[in-house]
Amino acid sequence: MRALVLQRMPSSSSRATLELTDVDTPALGEGDVLVQVSVCGVCRTDLDLVDGRIIAPRYPVIPGHQVVGRVVAAGTAAKNALEGERVGVAWIHSACGVCRWCRLGQENLCPEFRSTGCDADGGYSEFIVAPAAFVHRIPDAIGDVHAAPLLCAGAIGWRSLALTNLRDGEALGLVGFGSSAHLVLQLARWKYPSSAVYVFARDESERAFARELGAVWAGDTADEPPTPMAAVIDTTPAWKPVVDALPHLEPGGRLVINAIRKARADQSELLRIDYATHLWMEREVKSVANVTRADVRDMLGAAVTIGLRPTVTEVPLERANDVLVALRGGASVHGATVLRAST
Repeated sequence: MRALVLQRMPSSSSRATLELTDVDTPALGEGDVLVQVSVCGVCRTDLDLVDGRIIAPRYPVIPGHQVVGRVVAAGTAAKNALEGERVGVAWIHSACGVCRWCRLGQENLCPEFRSTGCDADGGYSEFIVAPAAFVHRIPDAIGDVHAAPLLCAGAIGWRSLALTNLRDGEALGLVGFGSSAHLVLQLARWKYPSSAVYVFARDESERAFARELGAVWAGDTADEPPTPMAAVIDTTPAWKPVVDALPHLEPGGRLVINAIRKARADQSELLRIDYATHLWMEREVKSVANVTRADVRDMLGAAVTIGLRPTVTEVPLERANDVLVALRGGASVHGATVLRAST
């Protein structure tokens, strides 16, 4: 099968690229399903892997964790009758199911959590194998291209919004306006119809896009918003927007950081954090770690209920490196980018 492969651990001295090559179709385990990939969304976490901010447990590895396709074979112990069905494979590839975090419904924190496209080969390929218990039926109402970003950008956005503990009528801020944030804005307007949403984005076209989707205000990350906010979700790869956002929180406000990795902080940025300005009055800072299967299911269900469809740019699988280069360079892309692996 064709696949885009990261052949070796990236070095600090040179940029890595993915190699389009022929590899063996993955072997099917007893509890697995084999999925013929239709599309796979591009995520900044894929760039983190290619650039070495995330280190895979083994190389070569195939990235991609927003995968939509059709089940073409199932293992003898696969519990769900999925053959022939359209399914999605998300960042959560597997978890142990027995640790205290799994028993509490926090499988995203499981010590044995394995990720698609990092711990296990992902969807920048024509086929992918995944445990049957960790794939998701895609609702008929959602096409492949629009379903892919919901599996990560949407699911992690869903989890981030839940972690804000926002109440209807409280103001919400979004720092960065890419694949996840453009979905969170629409989710927030549905879940909290009386809450105003304020967006901080570096590019005027991104700010205009946010206003089109219902933001009441959109400014640069260094701009002063009209009012303090009860919660802010940060989706940027940098530290400066986080530091800039903290003073905009109300007393008791929550900053939720939606990022697996951040670029290394400049020491001057860290030193700029002042207790009275940034943290006093019981402000909270919380990270988002991975997603659960419930997050993915809830996001797909909400998308059907409210007719939510990501704004998507579709490109061929062969152009994945071009997309990652543009993402690395800070190119402004409205919504999400999805790679087409097969028709």
